[in-house]
Amino acid sequence: MSPRAPGYIVLERVGEERWRQIGDVDRTPGTPAAKARAMAIEQATGGRRKTDREYRAILRSEWKIAGE
Repeated sequence: MSPRAPGYIVLERVGEERWRQIGDVDRTPGTPAAKARAMAIEQATGGRRKTDREYRAILRSEWKIAGE
């Protein structure tokens, strides 16, 4: 099995301490981290990011480790 490209798991806050996964997005090579996270959120929301919502983009590798 070949390793996956670096990427982000994108979450949207849906409650005080609740989040839901809204996307799994590959990272664009050569893009600075902060811009890559913003791009991942834009892609996961289909460009319809809501200003009254909170989003997080977590590195796919960190997400995997957190689940172990």
